[in-house]
Amino acid sequence: MLFAGLLFFFLLPLLAFCAEDYYQLLGLDKSASDREIKKAYRTLSKKYHPDKNPNDEEAHHNFVAVAEAYDALIDPETRKIYDQYGHEGLSQHKQGGHRQHHDPFDLFSRFFGGSGHFGHGGERRGPNMEVRVAVPLRDFYTGRNMEFTVKKQAICSACEGSGSKDGVVDTCKTCGGRGMRIQKHQLAPGIFQQVQSLCDACGGKGKTVRHACPVCNGARVVREPETHELKIERGMPRGIRITYENEADESPDWVAGDLIVQLVEREPELGTEESARTDGTFFRRRGNDLFWREVLSLREAWMGDWSRNVTHLDGHVVRLGRKRGQVVQPNQVDVISGEGMPIWQQGHHDEPQLDFGALHVEYVVVLPDQMDKSMEKEFWGVWDKWRKKKGVNLLKDSGRPEGALKNPHDEL
Repeated sequence: MLFAGLLFFFLLPLLAFCAEDYYQLLGLDKSASDREIKKAYRTLSKKYHPDKNPNDEEAHHNFVAVAEAYDALIDPETRKIYDQYGHEGLSQHKQGGHRQHHDPFDLFSRFFGGSGHFGHGGERRGPNMEVRVAVPLRDFYTGRNMEFTVKKQAICSACEGSGSKDGVVDTCKTCGGRGMRIQKHQLAPGIFQQVQSLCDACGGKGKTVRHACPVCNGARVVREPETHELKIERGMPRGIRITYENEADESPDWVAGDLIVQLVEREPELGTEESARTDGTFFRRRGNDLFWREVLSLREAWMGDWSRNVTHLDGHVVRLGRKRGQVVQPNQVDVISGEGMPIWQQGHHDEPQLDFGALHVEYVVVLPDQMDKSMEKEFWGVWDKWRKKKGVNLLKDSGRPEGALKNPHDEL
């Protein structure tokens, strides 16, 4: 027995050394804030929860380990001991009669409500929450990792959802813990009516507290902002809905519903950053294709010999132009293959070789609204000469009557 005790004493530092580092387990560095620790726990506890990974011993081990890491790092005292003395220091701290770790399922229920499990029959589930996040077209084209913040109802961390300052919660004496009261009303001699109503003493909770939590005022929940990461993949369609499981409003009385984020396209605007000052900022999108209007002068449309550099959403340049003598008709559309939106393939995140839609360029010809008299005379002379030589008389070709009508009738 003595030998076994000595062996354990000498092996304890080795076991502590072999234990996984809490910061690495949560994917954090030692300067991580409480907010970052909570965020890491929320993500990993859902990932490794045994209900989502049935018969997976490794996932169950990770679920427990993540809870243990959170418990150690979220408390300032135990975090300081861990930073200085590691796992061995924490073990000695617990042996000295200090607080023990929470049950991992109890800890999970503090974050997400309910009993700490997913999908148990009869367990109440909270409502889903929907939000819209507006991003520019450029983000749909290039892809982006960003953060967004929503204000939601969260379980009070000060009282851990009990509503009590000292943690003492009593069963309501008025309703006996049922949350409802049954009262009898006499309608007539020998005739009674039973009425069930919400208990006004406990507000339907079935429990009361003597000293309300100063943070939530006994409500057990608070309103607070929460930040989430959002990955926009290249070519994602507008209006796509991204689900964050169990990230909606929380309550000790239910399992949190889902946060559903709808991606919408922001109205284009000329920004101050260089990336927002491109022609592509004002592209219009329809499915996998992009649309652009290019303005030409009369000389360019009629005579050709022009070029344009159109800066795309990611900064690369699309070259437009015509050689001398090539005519562009008003509202003519050129379709440039491979210059549209990336074609999104759901589930393919590595993007080995993306396909692209087309860029539709519509030409708008602007005619001069006034002309110098001498220039007008020269143009008229040239056009009249060539019209007589090679021109087409559109009036004769149309088959319409010529000359002034004797009895004109204007339908308008």
